[in-house]
Amino acid sequence: MKVHLIAIGGSAMHNMALALHHKGFEVSGSDDAIFEPSKSRLDLYGLLPSEMGWFPEKIHSELDAIILGMHARIDNPELLKAQELGLPIYSYPEYIYEQSKDKTRVVIGGSHGKTSITAMVLHVLNVAKIDCDYMVGAQLEGFDTMVKLTKEAPIIILEGDEYLSSPIDRRPKFHWYKPHIAVLSGIAWDHINVFPTFENYVEQFRLFKNDVKEVLFYYQQDENLVKLSSENSSCRVEGYGTPAYIIEEGVSYLLDEVGDKVPLQVFGEHNLQNINAARHICLELGVSTQVFNLAIQTFKGASKRLELVKKTKHSVFYKDFAHSPSKLVATTKAMKKQYPERTLVACMELHTFSSLNKSFLKEYHGTMNDADIAIVFFSKEAIRHKKLEDISAEEIYRSFGKKDLNVIASSNELVEFLTSIEWTNKNLLMMTSGNFDGLDFFDLSNKIKD
Repeated sequence: MKVHLIAIGGSAMHNMALALHHKGFEVSGSDDAIFEPSKSRLDLYGLLPSEMGWFPEKIHSELDAIILGMHARIDNPELLKAQELGLPIYSYPEYIYEQSKDKTRVVIGGSHGKTSITAMVLHVLNVAKIDCDYMVGAQLEGFDTMVKLTKEAPIIILEGDEYLSSPIDRRPKFHWYKPHIAVLSGIAWDHINVFPTFENYVEQFRLFKNDVKEVLFYYQQDENLVKLSSENSSCRVEGYGTPAYIIEEGVSYLLDEVGDKVPLQVFGEHNLQNINAARHICLELGVSTQVFNLAIQTFKGASKRLELVKKTKHSVFYKDFAHSPSKLVATTKAMKKQYPERTLVACMELHTFSSLNKSFLKEYHGTMNDADIAIVFFSKEAIRHKKLEDISAEEIYRSFGKKDLNVIASSNELVEFLTSIEWTNKNLLMMTSGNFDGLDFFDLSNKIKD
């Protein structure tokens, strides 16, 4: 098979390129800019384009498939040439489905938690030596790539993103996967540039639910999912909640059916709920409760999901991908509950299209209330880049509704603020899907003293 990837340098796309290369496909690709770690990883396997840009001459009739990344535009010269030649053009999720039509497909969807649940399932299956293909949205310890596609594996585990499939395919990615087994972890409005109303957003999950062939597990404390689950379904529908647990000396323990304690390396009620979702999937795939409990003890978390940056005797510094309102609440609450005796300094960046949109800001009301010292960072440049209406610090302050909220618009000012704090018995939580205007977390951790 000869496959060409348009916009090969993206996080998902370069992993797809590596997976197809490992499968024995002849892989080529183009992009107008490729950054690390994609650049080095593509170069290692001879897949890095020799020069940046779009080259219609790379598109020819001998190609079996074109895979189109979200980064490409609808007038991309290579895409136009492929359309002119009548070549098969696939979106990223469409090609994942094409490669897994004969497998048992397990899809984890929801507005939050899907990367962590997918990572937990993969970790347990790896320990249990159950062969599977996969696609997950973060780099995981013990896995070379974020995508694996083989001929042999009978199962594929897929993180089900509700965002658009490609520039020419406006359907949510997870509508392509047609799962046999599925999870919905929660519904909290996001991507307002694509789904302008909450009702429109919920409808995407309804369509996903109606595609499930065998069993759907849903988080039963989410009122939107409860409503969806009560509608007619052609599959089995089962709810899951927060399992019993205790916290002792900064360690969370899962309590199994007979009351035995299972020590965990992750924490927070949202992670306990994620573990319960992963457990339901693994048991459905034939993993025993005993094997699951043994395996989950060694799960350290997915990249950027409550990831430890630094730990001292008197403080910890975590970073997290949280950016939507529901994720802020869950992550700050988890940190405060895990270390109730310490002051929690929590900082989040308004970075996504939704979070920087004036009409959406009100959705953040009360989301930082569990933080003792709360900081919201935003970049005027990010607002201009996304061509959004300007927002002021005062508007952000009012939207969050926290009396002592600190609103900061400069990364230098943010560093000065954080390094001025005396950190004994204080914890730092940095939350973003961006990078705080290029802030170096490692450098920041060295500047923070307790």
